[in-house]
Amino acid sequence: MGEAERNESEDDNDNKCPVNSWNEWDPLEEVVVGNPLGAYVNDVMNPYGEAHPSMLDDDGNLQWYMAFKRAYEGSPYPINIAVSAYQQIENFVSILKAEGIIVRRPEVFNLGEAVSTPFWKAASGYNFMNPRDLVMIVGDQIIESPTPIRSRYFETFAYRRLFNEYHQAGAKWVSAPKPALPWSLYEQENVHPEVKKDQSSKFMTTEYEPVFDAASFTRCGRDIFAVRDHVTNISGIRWLEQYLGDEFRMHVIECEAPNAMHIDDIFVPLAPGRALVNPAWNVKLPPITRSWELLMSPSPNKQKSDFMGFPSATTSWISMNVFSIDEKRMFVEEQQVRLIKKLKEWGFEPIPLPYTTPPMLGGGFHCTTLDIRRKGTLQSYF
Repeated sequence: MGEAERNESEDDNDNKCPVNSWNEWDPLEEVVVGNPLGAYVNDVMNPYGEAHPSMLDDDGNLQWYMAFKRAYEGSPYPINIAVSAYQQIENFVSILKAEGIIVRRPEVFNLGEAVSTPFWKAASGYNFMNPRDLVMIVGDQIIESPTPIRSRYFETFAYRRLFNEYHQAGAKWVSAPKPALPWSLYEQENVHPEVKKDQSSKFMTTEYEPVFDAASFTRCGRDIFAVRDHVTNISGIRWLEQYLGDEFRMHVIECEAPNAMHIDDIFVPLAPGRALVNPAWNVKLPPITRSWELLMSPSPNKQKSDFMGFPSATTSWISMNVFSIDEKRMFVEEQQVRLIKKLKEWGFEPIPLPYTTPPMLGGGFHCTTLDIRRKGTLQSYF
């Protein structure tokens, strides 16, 4: 994969840390974009090989997807789907480059081999399409997350060369403690005593050890928002809060969606004082957000796909999974005409692009990107 050439005469950050990203909206200068080629159907996180009973959307799509995963776990994704996702992502990359944004790519490796530790074994890896899932940028820090999804245990190695380059140039780089991922992490009878069982049992993970996906968090300067979901537990949120220290404030969003997984279809900051919110999942925001303008997202337009019958790995609210390149402009899937219309009414400048196939591999615009550098400094917006 090619990379945008650095224009040293225009880059005023040459003598600064190459990693600088404090929020979701400052002007974008450099970004990592994933690659769907070589993707495999990964393991069902529930160790018993069944969909968690709560993991359904209104159409039963996630149950269907879990059935697909059980049948084809460890097999390559159909090549026509991977190629279609690749073409749509490359089109997205070409637009980013045309905006003068530096685009970096992962180094892919064979995901077809079994993933194992002394404690468990998964049939294969997953894909390199969604760097947002497992990596978080906070200022000049690169933080690799301790995902509970076994097939993704070594996925961040695809970014090792890039992260080492950034580290050598002055960025901080840390990986959260690698979790053991024993059966007790997924067994609800082993809920940590600090968490009431009726609160934890709706999720696939317990409080056995800290686990989280980076995509369960979103950044608003000194304030970090998190959601307790199937892949991120309270122990993981508290680990990150303690690691970041008193310079930051952690806020937990409650969401009653049975299939909650990641924050970027629940609460999406778009600009200082403005955020997109999912109106359908009974999202309970912390009191601190009352000073912001909370924009209720319109219901998703049903996307037409060239692969009818193939189950998506996301809910329909992937429509909210936008990616901002500044306070006004963000990429939106072109078929989401209701959202595009509302964003324009709210004073934004959406950039519609086709992005129907990446959700089949688990990602939208925000998932498939990791903003490495934005023009901006650490601020408080509340």
